[in-house]
Amino acid sequence: MSKGRKHLGSRGGIAVQGLAVLIRGISAINWLIGQVLSWLALACVLVCFTVVVQRYFFNTSTLWVQDLYVWVAGAMFTGVAGFALLRDDHVRVDIFYRPASIRRKAMADLFGVVVFLLPFMYVVLHYCYPAVARSWGYYEGSSNIGGMPGLFVLKSFIIVFAVVVGLQGIAMALRAILVLGGQQDLLPPDLRYRQDDEREVH
Repeated sequence: MSKGRKHLGSRGGIAVQGLAVLIRGISAINWLIGQVLSWLALACVLVCFTVVVQRYFFNTSTLWVQDLYVWVAGAMFTGVAGFALLRDDHVRVDIFYRPASIRRKAMADLFGVVVFLLPFMYVVLHYCYPAVARSWGYYEGSSNIGGMPGLFVLKSFIIVFAVVVGLQGIAMALRAILVLGGQQDLLPPDLRYRQDDEREVH
């Protein structure tokens, strides 16, 4: 009997460690995506600066350049959405969340991810995928004559947005499960709930 319990306990420990590895893996992917796509902010500034110089110093404009800085900004903001969720940079109404205990934060996150975030990401994928696939089907470009080609690539970032946010939502839910199971120590400090302004309620 004791051997059976020990065997089940070891299997449970492996499963919990597997959750921690999955959380770290998803977070690492979004961190890498965020580091790469954050450089698009610089590209956006440079392209926008080019548009301003063309318009006000040379009294001319190039339509594809005007398209470009809008498209770069759109790609950046949708692509780094998962990274922003990892860093907890999304807008949050935290009147009750911020002063809550870590366990209450975990329960709130688990509920929010399961009931709101993941279903919404499914809706985005379900309704946007046909439009993105159709756009790829005829290699859609800008509706402006002389505008940027490759609008189908930009539209693909809607799918990227849903995937990276959905994955990070799963990581948040798994982290909450670890916290509620008293296993948050399996995560590195940068992936744990912040404790600088929280009080633990037992």
